[in-house]
Amino acid sequence: MTKRAESKYKIDRRMQVNLWGRPKSPINKREYGPGQHGQRRKKPSDYGVQLMAKQKLKGYYGNVSERQFRRYYEEAMRRKGDSSQNLIGILESRLDAIVYRMKFVPTVFAARQLVSHGHVKVNGKRITVPSFVVKVGDLLELRPKAREMAAVKEAIESGERDVPEYIEVDHTKHTGSLKRVPSLGDVPYPVQMEPNLVIEFYSR
Repeated sequence: MTKRAESKYKIDRRMQVNLWGRPKSPINKREYGPGQHGQRRKKPSDYGVQLMAKQKLKGYYGNVSERQFRRYYEEAMRRKGDSSQNLIGILESRLDAIVYRMKFVPTVFAARQLVSHGHVKVNGKRITVPSFVVKVGDLLELRPKAREMAAVKEAIESGERDVPEYIEVDHTKHTGSLKRVPSLGDVPYPVQMEPNLVIEFYSR
C-alpha cells in the first residue's frame, strides 16, 4: 500500500467513519480508531464535536491545509446567505473536487494528482492548481494523454458512485462543466457533514 493510501485510510480510522464510502476502507472491518487505545470511547466536548466536523470536511477534500481552509471560511462569511452553505459551495467549486465528481478518477487524492500533473484544461487552458476555483459554465476537459490512462478508464466505468446532477459530463469526450453551485443537500457525501459546526469552530 502506498504512503498516500495509508494516510487516506488513517483519516478513516481516526474519525471512525468511512469518509469516502469506499469498500476498501479499514473502518468496514474495525469501527474504532488506531492504536492500543482506539477502542476507548468518551463523550466529546462541544469543542471536540466542532473540531471533528472540521477535520472530516478538511479530510474529505484531500486534507486541505489549515491556512487554506480558514480562507474558505472567511470567504464563506463574506458572501451573502447561509455561511455553512457558502462553505460547501466553495469546496465543491475546487477543480480537484469537480474532476472527482465527474468520475474521471477514483479518489479526491487522484484528482489532485491529475490536476497537479497538468492533465486537466479549463476553458482550453492547462491548470495545475487543484484549488483553482471553477465557475459555473467553465468547460473542463482531460488532455489526450490522460484519456488513455487505465485509472481514468476504470473510474469512468466504475459503478461505485454516480455523477451528481449539478455536474454535467460527457465521458466519451472527456469533458464537463459545473451547472450550478450546489448546496449541502445536493452533495453526495457518504457520511453526514456538518458545515454549521465548522462555522461555529472558527467563530469562537
